[in-house]
Amino acid sequence: MPEGTVNIGTMFGGRNVDTFLGLPRCDDLARLQPGAAILGAPCATPYASVGPYCADAPRTIRQTSARYAGALQHMDFDLGGPILASGAIPAVDCGDLPFDAADAAGNRARIRDAVGAMLEADAVPVIVGGDDSIPIPLFEAFAGRGPFTVVQVDAHIDWRDEVDGERYGLSSTMRRASEMGHVERIVQIGARGLGSARPADYRDALDWGVTFVTARELYETGVEAALAHVPEGAPVLLAFDCDALDPTTMPAVIGPAPGGLTYWQAVDIVQGVARRSRIAAFDLVEFMPARDIHGLGALTASRLLVNAIGAIVRQD
Repeated sequence: MPEGTVNIGTMFGGRNVDTFLGLPRCDDLARLQPGAAILGAPCATPYASVGPYCADAPRTIRQTSARYAGALQHMDFDLGGPILASGAIPAVDCGDLPFDAADAAGNRARIRDAVGAMLEADAVPVIVGGDDSIPIPLFEAFAGRGPFTVVQVDAHIDWRDEVDGERYGLSSTMRRASEMGHVERIVQIGARGLGSARPADYRDALDWGVTFVTARELYETGVEAALAHVPEGAPVLLAFDCDALDPTTMPAVIGPAPGGLTYWQAVDIVQGVARRSRIAAFDLVEFMPARDIHGLGALTASRLLVNAIGAIVRQD
């Protein structure tokens, strides 16, 4: 057979599917039921300098998950049982939103409206990006439903007010979140190395009240110490940027930096938030297929989504 056509999923009933893990599809958000609702968002607000460089991420992650589409009822040792445990709330894939590189405002509105429809159905949005501008309209959709705690896992703090005149791009995500009345607390985990933030941006974040747990602090004190900053029982908007992971685990990002999180630290954060509080929304962004190496990044992104979905459907 041609190289690359055989993988371990072949033994486990992997097949060609057009949804994440072969989960049921829901194309009409008006018919959505309570549960985990997966939605691809190729981009929201691209910078002119780099464009929508993660736009292929939702499609690539779905393709990678297909190898395990026949294993939904197999033992998943990350979760301690099948992905969809008996009696758990369901999970469905709602496909991808359309994206227009020339209409950032329209992209944001489509994300905001889709998430709003999910919330009306008491579903938990699981948004697959796309770059880190996507959480801005995701968070905006929760207006009037708060208060919420935002937990961001990211190598960068995203507190720029604007970059090249754009205020809704990927470097401004947490600054925009801080301006939303329904966001009462922000915990940012994993910052390291150099990013777009200046010292003044960092001071602004501290003045607002952000709790930072840098990547070095996470290694020194552990995940539980980081999670202690998340209030028990609080609804959490959990935003996960793939560059939070070490590039040995996640090479497929535009801004890799050494010293990132391990896979298990990432899993423990996702599952720990679900146990300690409640995941009200989850997004995975900044997976860049063009930078991937042997599909390692796509596999890691897929597995993080599995852990997020498994944690969400197990929430009380």
